[in-house]
Amino acid sequence: MPPPLKIPPLLQPGDRLYVIAPSGPLRERDKFEQGLAIWRSRGYQLQLCAGYDGRWGHLAGLDEQRREQLLTALKDPDCRGILCARGGYGGARLLEDWRWPQVEPKWLIGFSDITSLLWSWSQQGVSGVHGPLLTTLAAEPDGSRSRLFNWVERGELPPLRGKGWGGGKATGRLLPGNLTVATHLLGTAVEPSLDDVILAFEDVGEAPYRIDRMLTQWRMMGKFQRAKGIALGRFSQWQPAQQMPTLTVDETLRDRLADLGIPIVSQLPFGHDGENATLPVGIQVRLDGNTGEMSFPDFQ
Repeated sequence: MPPPLKIPPLLQPGDRLYVIAPSGPLRERDKFEQGLAIWRSRGYQLQLCAGYDGRWGHLAGLDEQRREQLLTALKDPDCRGILCARGGYGGARLLEDWRWPQVEPKWLIGFSDITSLLWSWSQQGVSGVHGPLLTTLAAEPDGSRSRLFNWVERGELPPLRGKGWGGGKATGRLLPGNLTVATHLLGTAVEPSLDDVILAFEDVGEAPYRIDRMLTQWRMMGKFQRAKGIALGRFSQWQPAQQMPTLTVDETLRDRLADLGIPIVSQLPFGHDGENATLPVGIQVRLDGNTGEMSFPDFQ
């Protein structure tokens, strides 16, 4: 079993944070500026990496340019954390033939496509943050913003509550991510250990049959056999095609997961298009499939 992940030193006003765009190009300029303003209002110095506003087709610049942003942030000894501008697609491309530099643990914050970087960073023994991007932070409710800053500044995490499916209780290492991105990491060098994990999935814009296809792959590869439990967030922005028979997303999730014999909690407040509660990567959590609670016993 892998050793516990290191949590980077808590942030405090005056710390320097780097802003990078490792995935898709920046489109939501107003939302991005609002996200920057929120971090600056708390006293942080933000360094926008050269090329953060780049564009190469569906990517925020060539792979080499986006890698350079990440490397610059990692190698600066004054950098205490890395804020991802947005998701989209492209993070996994940076990890081909990639070696993380030997640096002190730093905060890496983002979600959606940033799943690939968070999971790879965890293989270096560092806990990242599955949480709001700069382009989504301003839309978060006050409680969600407070949760993010309470975690990175104070190390505090209250429990989350959703809908329990039964299965009892389990404790394991939390591994949150976007289902599509996570599925495409299976079988690669970026796949982290799945022993004794609580998997936490969300997704956006995926039709039920595609969710079915991904979860079936997890089943056929035997990946769920090592998990202690599953936490499900929001699966948003799907609409059935006209006159096309389909299960709903909820029905699909139940069909593919409910027979695993492990605690499962759904409708937890994280993901796209709504509250995106901060979830640290690799820390111990307790999942109660009966009450629908996910708690963080070491950080309450």
